[in-house]
Amino acid sequence: MGARQVSALSDLKVGDRGILVTLDLPETVQNHLMHMGFVPEACVHALRRAPAGDPTVYCIDGMEIALRRETAAAIRVRPCTGVTAAATPAEEAPELAEAGR
Repeated sequence: MGARQVSALSDLKVGDRGILVTLDLPETVQNHLMHMGFVPEACVHALRRAPAGDPTVYCIDGMEIALRRETAAAIRVRPCTGVTAAATPAEEAPELAEAGR
């Protein structure tokens, strides 16, 4: 068995997904993010990036959250593998996403 590939959340390209491993942040910031769904083993999806490159919007547990590069660099993720990568609600039912617009 090989070593697990772990990278920073900020390294994800738009459209990529990762599984959260750790949050190397001050306790107050870590607790705030954990209450919003940034918990170990959660699947996070990089949705879009601001034109200047910062911040990036991530989707986790159906919630969209913008994080600055500095914060995202302190969050460690590993690659998603097939079944682990959950689809966003818009991907699961595109007709519902269209109806909501």
